[in-house]
Amino acid sequence: MSVACLSFISSGTHVMEGSGKILITAVGVNSQTGIIYTLLGAEEDEDDDEDEKKDKKDKLDKKSKSKGGAGVEMQPLNSDDGGEEKKKANLPKKEKSVLQGKLTKLAVQIGKAGLFMSGLTVIILITLFMVDTFWIQGLPWVADCTPIYIQFCVKFFIIGVTVLVVAVPEGLPLAVTISLAYSVKKMMKDNNLVRHLDACETMGNATAICSDKTGTLTMNRMTVVQAYLGDRHYRVVPEPDLIPGKVLDLLIMGIGVNCAYTSKIMSPEKEGGLPRQVGNKTECALLGFALDLRRDYMTIRNEVPEEKLFKVYTFNSVRKSMSTVLKNADGSYRMFSKGASEILLKKCCKIMTANGEAKVFKSRDRDDVVKKVIEPMASEGLRTICLAYRDFPPADGEPDWENETDILTGLTCLCVVGIEDPVRPEVPDAIKRCQRAGITVRMVTGDNINTARAIASKCGILQPGDDFLCIDGKEFNRRIRNELGEIEQERIDKIWPKLRVLARSSPTDKHTLVKGIMDSTVQEPRQVVAVTGDGTNDGPALKKADVGFAMGIAGTDVAKEASDIILTDDNFSSIVKAVMWGRNVYDSISKFLQFQLTVNVVAVIVAFTGACITQDSPLKAVQMLWVNLIMDTFASLALATEPPTESLLLRKPYGRNKPLISRTMMKNILGHAVYQLTIIFTLLFAGEQMFDIDSGRYAPLHAPPSEHYTIVFNTFVMMQLFNEINARKIHGERNVFDGIFKNMIFCSIVFGTFVIQIVIVQFGGKPFSCVCLTIDQWLWCVFLGFGCLLWGQVVTTVPTSRLKFLKSAGHGTQQEEIPEEELEEMEDLDEIDHAEMEMRRGQVLWCRGLGRIQTQIRVVNAFRDTMSPYEGLETPESRNSIHNFMTTPEFRIEDSEPQIPLIDDTEGEDDAPTKRNLATLPSSPNQNNNAVDMVIPLHKESPKICGNPESAVLPACPGSPLNSLETSL
Repeated sequence: MSVACLSFISSGTHVMEGSGKILITAVGVNSQTGIIYTLLGAEEDEDDDEDEKKDKKDKLDKKSKSKGGAGVEMQPLNSDDGGEEKKKANLPKKEKSVLQGKLTKLAVQIGKAGLFMSGLTVIILITLFMVDTFWIQGLPWVADCTPIYIQFCVKFFIIGVTVLVVAVPEGLPLAVTISLAYSVKKMMKDNNLVRHLDACETMGNATAICSDKTGTLTMNRMTVVQAYLGDRHYRVVPEPDLIPGKVLDLLIMGIGVNCAYTSKIMSPEKEGGLPRQVGNKTECALLGFALDLRRDYMTIRNEVPEEKLFKVYTFNSVRKSMSTVLKNADGSYRMFSKGASEILLKKCCKIMTANGEAKVFKSRDRDDVVKKVIEPMASEGLRTICLAYRDFPPADGEPDWENETDILTGLTCLCVVGIEDPVRPEVPDAIKRCQRAGITVRMVTGDNINTARAIASKCGILQPGDDFLCIDGKEFNRRIRNELGEIEQERIDKIWPKLRVLARSSPTDKHTLVKGIMDSTVQEPRQVVAVTGDGTNDGPALKKADVGFAMGIAGTDVAKEASDIILTDDNFSSIVKAVMWGRNVYDSISKFLQFQLTVNVVAVIVAFTGACITQDSPLKAVQMLWVNLIMDTFASLALATEPPTESLLLRKPYGRNKPLISRTMMKNILGHAVYQLTIIFTLLFAGEQMFDIDSGRYAPLHAPPSEHYTIVFNTFVMMQLFNEINARKIHGERNVFDGIFKNMIFCSIVFGTFVIQIVIVQFGGKPFSCVCLTIDQWLWCVFLGFGCLLWGQVVTTVPTSRLKFLKSAGHGTQQEEIPEEELEEMEDLDEIDHAEMEMRRGQVLWCRGLGRIQTQIRVVNAFRDTMSPYEGLETPESRNSIHNFMTTPEFRIEDSEPQIPLIDDTEGEDDAPTKRNLATLPSSPNQNNNAVDMVIPLHKESPKICGNPESAVLPACPGSPLNSLETSL
């Protein structure tokens, strides 16, 4: 390649280091990348033409073979085409996301159940028809009646297919797609540019966020507020008269040439506003410092244009400094350096004094500057930057510029500045919301550890009294590596749970931390980690994380390519919005499932039962397809476009093993199915008497539509419309209308469905098997549908924990099998609906009172000389312990005498404490019976608490006050 061509770079090339100016010579299809894509497209067209010719040739060969012509010559197995097919077959399959895995498994389960029900329906219908026709009626097989028999079989087959169509949840993929597409579009307004759709869903399960400091947690508008010049610490920017002229000239020269020429301070856009900072914000702070000293840095840049710079050592995460070399007229060189203060000071052997002279900078002097200047600045959250220079006299000969170790030594310190980067005003509240949502926020920064700790305290990452860990990259590597320098997961597991701040870290440290957290098995389920990054070297960490956030303003192209979501405003609060949208996707799918499965259960049971009893489905095929349209397409549009609410951040992350259909949702599905089935069967078998109309049961094959079955169909649809409003709440909330008018799509679909239903019933006629209904009949249908809302309040009142037979569904594929007992305990911990929360206060008070009474009775019984004849017997009353009144295992009874065990619950209730649980109790008793903010997992089958079984069971006398109290409860 010629030298002239070396100055050209192709589009798509990533700049790894440095800065410069470029002239664009070609864009789009005219660029090198565009030319390649054009050629690829042409080759694909040629391949298509060849495939068409080949297909034609194959057809001709087949024809010739069928006519007895020459046989077709077979291709060898190692042909090009065979190789291509093999390559296609060996392509790695894209891994499904957690939500997709759960939905796929649930859809397969529902599909199998639907196939079984549809097949059973067809078999039963044909069997009943055959028995009734040829056995009960005793009719002989007549050949002329065969078409009629076939018509009946076709009718039964259509009913079976209809049951299958309604049962199969083909709307699930549509609901996921709509929810993700809607969320991604709305997230753009919240400054989240989603590059990978599954990242939106994954962010809803995030348990940890490793965030940068500069620009993400802070405003990234930096200004110099303190300075150390001439052996003096200035708490404000000093006046130029207080600085020696020689020092000031060197300082302005160093700032002017040793900052990227793309960084500049520009006049404000609005009058009275702040000056605009363009380019690197740290350099803009130094340029602003020069302006505060009443010197114009542009004068220096005009005298020394960029092309006159002899050598530039650009800033990177390893160097932690930037240096620029100028060549003087006499052949000497002068190098200006700036960088992290504690690193650059170690390379300084001299320091400028108040009289403008350089004096020897000893190790003791360096320690004094660190303790008296740098640490106080850092403790106030200031970023400390050291400015220095070095002269290379011509007598020493030409330096070896490639040997950075020798070049970046022997510096003379000019000053140390403290740069303030204020915390974004919205960040503390955003971090508090993350912590309330069960997400741990960690700061990973390249700044000084004292600066990082101060900023973390201001942001709320570090809370007073918390047991946290703040270390720098050097200490982090020392702790996680063994004697051979190898990283050990066990060592990382000892650090990351308490780690909150990792300072002076490199991108490699960030990648190691992220990988260590994700690979850890200390906590279950596995941590879902989100990471922010802006630099080129952050690419591996962004790629490794479950969700990678790149900075849209300060981020490099490499970081953006490796990320899943781009923050267009570089703001941490936008990450919180991403969490809300991610959780909203999960909830939207759950809302859709709750509605769809209710319709599935009711429609399938009605079609199956009605067909088996009356040999005809109460809901005709076209009607079932209309119901299926409501259930799938319209419902997915209505429920998958619900906007997120702040309540999504009031709960912990769902986790990878959380089922799609919780026990509360299962309660709602079965509860509403009971109401709808009761209404439908009542109308089906007694509707003609209630409305004084002709019965539609046992109608002939080609009978016209009846009012009876039209009322059944209309009532069924009305119940689905009102139940769609119920389905908006999946956690047991009572106010199902909360925020309903914020989703105009939902309101429009419900209203539009109601209008279409009116048209179908009144004007559908025979195609829809409907007849016109009167106003009174319509009002009854609407009233029975409205009853779903009233019944929903009854279902909500029933605590989920009392319904032990309910099981969750839709767990998805799990890597490890979890025992059923532990799984039920996890569900009980998660499933706390609002009805239970309302009852909890009184129940906890009852439990405390009962616990005190039991303790006192135990003490009395222990000192009895004679025992009651009932003692030693486990009566049914003794088994009804106070644990049965605990609605959730999150609260435990703590007495003033913790060493006395509670009554053992031999029925194996979920709330029974185990020996292991009691061993974790605090040593100091809760004397005031205050509520203890602690979650203790409780197992279903708990062993005896004490060694003596008799001491673990308190016999209950039928006449004792305790027995009366327990029995009354």
